[in-house]
Formats: sequence, structure tokens, C-alpha cells
Amino acid sequence: MPAHPTLAITCGEPAGIGPELCAMLAARHALHHFRARLVVLGDDALLRERARRIGIDARYARYDPLAFAPAGGAIELWHHPLTAPAVPGHPDPTNARSVLSTLEAGCDACATGAMAALVTGPVQKSTMQDAGIPFLGHTEFFAERTGTPRVVMMLASRGEPPLRVALVTTHLPLRDVPAAVTREAVSETIEILARELGAQFGIARPRIAVCGLNPHAGEGGHLGREDIDVIVPALELARARDTDVTGPLPADTVFVPDIAQRFDAIVAMYHDQGLPVLKAASFGHGVNVTLGLPFIRTSVDHGTALDLASDAARAKTADAGSLVAAVELAIELAEK
Repeated sequence: MPAHPTLAITCGEPAGIGPELCAMLAARHALHHFRARLVVLGDDALLRERARRIGIDARYARYDPLAFAPAGGAIELWHHPLTAPAVPGHPDPTNARSVLSTLEAGCDACATGAMAALVTGPVQKSTMQDAGIPFLGHTEFFAERTGTPRVVMMLASRGEPPLRVALVTTHLPLRDVPAAVTREAVSETIEILARELGAQFGIARPRIAVCGLNPHAGEGGHLGREDIDVIVPALELARARDTDVTGPLPADTVFVPDIAQRFDAIVAMYHDQGLPVLKAASFGHGVNVTLGLPFIRTSVDHGTALDLASDAARAKTADAGSLVAAVELAIELAEK
């Protein structure tokens, strides 16, 4: 048996910055050797060409599932061919099926136990949809593929103390959020978050803060009734299950550092209520974690950066910090 866990890493949108970030990861692995066998899923020629493009002599080896990890700190490539040549900065829907195949293969390998964890690079959701693939995001895709009724998207900073933000709703238009914030959704999010913070992060009885939906948590009902009629009953149910929850709290208050550090995690009602704060606090080194799946999944906290990828000189300046942090956290969770 291998001495370290095997991680599947999808390179993401081939026209985006993901292939360059994988090259930077390979260079780091050659020098410092992560405590894992790293397998990148993507097009072999693309990954090698984009490494040369930014002047990195990436140590890649062909992935052989029956062999031990290659010597010398090489990252392995699990070839998933593109349909058309990828032009940096210009996504092509023709290649969307290839991108999807990496997600399918990585998901299935982890769900069956063949690999210990999945780390995902950024994808261009609009390009997937332009290709006729009803793709809302990684979180929703992995939940559907594994038959998981509800998963929770949580982003975490790697600082001390860490800031962790979990979402009740994920990739929805803002106008659809209030209807999606139900008692069941809030209750299940808190339940999954509390359980996974214990199981994966070793926090026996996590302290959880819950944001209100409306400004000032509804101002006693004057700015909306959802906080009183929906969120408060969900919190009462959580307390009946002996979960340490506080709220609903105004989002413009709970993220103040002196208050946020009192909690192990904060539940936000929608994407842009919590994630801008997390990303500002983590300085681009945040990690996206999907809670509730039957395997470990982490991801970068940023998008495809098409503008950066389109210019070779600028692509060299890309920061692989979030990908490195996602790999490090996946290894830590897998080792537990």
C-alpha cells in the first residue's frame, strides 16, 4: 500500500489559469514533496505546453494506477484529451465534455476509495452551459453524482484563527435566494456543518454563528420576516439537538474580527453575503471545502482568471497559493 494518500487534482478550464497553477504545483512538489501522491487530470499535451509557456520545467509522469508513486517528486498526469486546441483566455464549449470527464473520473475514483481526496481547479460554468451541459458548479455536480441529498459549501482561510464560512444557498440568482432559504435548508446546513467540523476537523462541539437573511437580521421584522419565521425556528431545532448556535446575527456585525474569532464557523445565507469577506481575509489563499460528500473534496477559492491566462507574461505572475492550500488541507483531512 502507498505510504501517503493519493489525491486527484482536476486542472479545470483549459483556457483558464488552471494548467499554469498545476505547473507551479508540480515545481513546488519537486522541491518540497507534499505528503501525498498527486495525480493531475487533464490533457497531457496542454499541461506540458502551458508549463513551458511560463518557463517551468514541470516534472510530470504518466499516471499508472497499478504502480507506486514515481520517484523524484514528479506529479502524475491522468490524460483526458481535449477535443480542440485550447487558446489561453478563450474558452471553447467544444472542450466542455473533456472538462466534465475529469470531474466524473475524479469523483468516481474518490467515491470508490481508489483515491483519498479530490482537489478541483476552477471551471468556466458559462462555457459548460453553452455546451448544453446543465452545470451549476462543482458542489452541485458532486452532490448529484454521488446521490447526496444535501451538501454544504464551506470556504476556509488558513490563518490563525481560521475563518470558516458555510453557505445555505450557493449558485443562485439573488432574486431566488429568499425562497431557497427555508427552515429545512438552514437546519440541514447547520447539522451537516456541525457534524463535519467534528468528523473532519476534530472540533468536538463547534461554536456556530448564523447570519440573518435581511439587513440587521430583519430589524425585529421591520426589514423582513424571514429571520423570525424561518431562521429562528431552525436555530431552535439545532439547539434541541445540542448544537452550539448563535443568531440570527447581522452579517455586517458577525464578520468583525473580534466577533468572528469567537466562533468555529459562520453560516451565511447566500454566496455574496459571506464569501467576499472570507476572500478578503484570506488574501487569495482560501480553500473551498464541500461538506457532506462521501469523500474529501477541496478546491481553490477563485475563478478561471481568463484575462490573466491570455497573456503569457501575466500568467507567470499567477498566485498558486489557493491551490497549494487546497492540496495541503486535503492531505491533512485524508491523513485523519
